[in-house]
Amino acid sequence: MTMAYRFAHLTDPHLPLTRGDLRPVARLMNKRLSGALSWGFRRRHLHLPEVLARTAADIHAHRPGHIVLTGDLVNISLPQEFARATQWLATLGDPENVSVTPGNHDAYVKSAVETGIWPWAAYMQGDAGNGKTEFPYCRIREGIAFIGLSTAVPTPLFSAAGGIGAEQLTKLGRLLESLGRDGMMRVVMLHHPPGAAGDSRRHGLQDREALRRVIARHGAELILHGHTHRSVLDYLSGPRGPAPVLAPSSASALDPNGENARWHLLEAERAAGGGWRIGVTVRGLDGLGQFRTEGKFYLRSETVNTAW
Repeated sequence: MTMAYRFAHLTDPHLPLTRGDLRPVARLMNKRLSGALSWGFRRRHLHLPEVLARTAADIHAHRPGHIVLTGDLVNISLPQEFARATQWLATLGDPENVSVTPGNHDAYVKSAVETGIWPWAAYMQGDAGNGKTEFPYCRIREGIAFIGLSTAVPTPLFSAAGGIGAEQLTKLGRLLESLGRDGMMRVVMLHHPPGAAGDSRRHGLQDREALRRVIARHGAELILHGHTHRSVLDYLSGPRGPAPVLAPSSASALDPNGENARWHLLEAERAAGGGWRIGVTVRGLDGLGQFRTEGKFYLRSETVNTAW
C-alpha cells in the first residue's frame, strides 16, 4: 500500500424509538419496559436523529474507503427498530463498505436474539462469501484486516454488560496470528471496551481479561469500540508493544452534561521499516451544530505487533 487508507469509525447511533413502537404494550412486559421508560424520560433528549444525520453527512463528505460502526443501532430490540436501522444503514453505505458489530441494545432481550437475529446481517459477514454471520468475521481492505467480534448477549434488568465467549476468543487468536504473519494491519472491532473503561460488573465486558490475554499473546495494531458514549484512548499490552484502543462518543449525542457527537477519521499507511502509522482525526459537533476538526494525533508501531 503506497497511499494511506482512510476509514471512518462511529458508534452508538441509538436510532429513535417512536410511540408506535411501544404497541402492543404486551411486548414491553420484560426488560424492554425499563428501556422504554429510560428513552421517554431521558435518552430521547440526548440522542437526536438530526445530529446523527449530520454525523453521517460529515463522514460522507470525507469519502472514507470503509466505515466501521461498533454497535447500539437501536434501543430495546423491537422488530420495528431493527427494520428502521437496516434502512438507515443502507443510507450510510452498502455492506461491502460498512462493517458492523452488535451492541447490548441490539440484543436487549433474549427473544430478540433468538428470533432471526439482526436483519442487517450482511454488514456483519466476512469475505468468505458463505452468506452466514459468524463471529469473529474478517474483511480485508488494502492490507487492513477488519475483525468483528460480538459482545452482544442478553442480560438481566439493570445490566448492560457484554461477553465474547471462549469460542470467539479461540478463533480470534488464530485469526490474529495468521493475519499478523501475513503482515496485515489488524483492526479488532467490538462494542464493549476491552480496556479500563470496561472494568464494570454491570456495564463492562465480562471476559475482558481473557480478551486481554489474547491480545497480549497475538497482538493487534488497533482496537475500536463503543458503549461508553465518551471518547477513549487506551492501550492493551501486546507482544512487542502496546495495542491502541479507541472510541468516539455517540454518533447521535447532544449532551449538555457529557460529550456531543464525534467520529474518527483514520488514515493508515505502512511505516518505514515495518509496522504502521495511523493518523486519527477527531471530528466533533460544536455549539453551533456544525462538525469541526477537534484535533489530530498519530499512532505508530515500529514493527508488526506479533510474537515472532
